[in-house]
Amino acid sequence: METSDLLAIIGGIGGIQGIIELIKWWRGLKVQDRHDVADVTALEDENDRRQVDWLEKRLAERDAKIDRIYGELRAEQNARLEEIHARHEVELKLAEAEVKKCHKRGCADRIPPSDY
Repeated sequence: METSDLLAIIGGIGGIQGIIELIKWWRGLKVQDRHDVADVTALEDENDRRQVDWLEKRLAERDAKIDRIYGELRAEQNARLEEIHARHEVELKLAEAEVKKCHKRGCADRIPPSDY
């Protein structure tokens, strides 16, 4: 290749400025690749953040639902305990009435004797 051919090729691609731009482009490939990787990483991170936020929101909704269900369970348990206490009170009054019952007509000499 002769000098005139080399100068013709350099002139065809834009002269010295074309060579400078070609070198800048070639050196900038690595930088551009890093920028592209950074952009993709940023998008992946944003997607992960959205997914984590969605999962946290869903978990909070489930926690609220579980709390509500436990509240209903405790209310039902308290209602049943109150019913049991009321029934036991009635049974105690019935047992007390059975003890106080007089087996004779006039209860002056009561059988069984009572302190009442």
